[in-house]
Amino acid sequence: MFTSSILLKYIYAIISLFQKKRVIQMNGYEKRAQQKKEKIMHATLNMLNTSDPRKLRIADIAEAAGVSQVTIYNYFGSKEALVREVFKDYARTALKEFGEFLSGDHSLKEKIEYIVFQKKKSSRTFSLQVMKQIWHDDPEMGNFLKEEYMAKGVPLVIQLIEDGKKNGEITGALSTSTIMMYMQMLTSQADTMLEYAGIHGNMDTLIEEMVHLFFYGIGSTPQSIVHT
Repeated sequence: MFTSSILLKYIYAIISLFQKKRVIQMNGYEKRAQQKKEKIMHATLNMLNTSDPRKLRIADIAEAAGVSQVTIYNYFGSKEALVREVFKDYARTALKEFGEFLSGDHSLKEKIEYIVFQKKKSSRTFSLQVMKQIWHDDPEMGNFLKEEYMAKGVPLVIQLIEDGKKNGEITGALSTSTIMMYMQMLTSQADTMLEYAGIHGNMDTLIEEMVHLFFYGIGSTPQSIVHT
């Protein structure tokens, strides 16, 4: 004969089974939803590599991702919000790879090449023109990228320069801020230099010579810096 305590335990067991089943169902739904979102973002990223962001259409993205237009609107709300999310994800990934590379077992020369020319495939996804257009059309993106770079990128570069000075690989006669400004000047022209090198078929030579210029300048003999 069932006692009240046994009956309560039975009821609790039934409730627990239903709750577990619901959690499993929800986990399966969330997993499928995340996979769809990733497909949509991946398709958008690929299209941004060759397309003007203003000319992107939800219909084209939906076709490339193999989902309905309604699904895209349900997950992201608008094309602008989708592009913003894709760009943020790209920026986070690029900064993560940037940090991992600088923390890895690479020579100072290799790290400088990485910073100036951004040789990693994921860092070359967007053309400079597309990036500038996104920043111009969406000030929130410009602020986001600036904040991410200042919070994560700049400290890594400063640490790289300071370590280089301690190891004698970078001269102590130059301030860290001046070296960073010079690296920024090179980086801002990297797309132009790489485009030129691609046309003339001398990509590796250009990179080697630009890194040489970074470390040694154009003089045949390194000269001491005299501060006045």
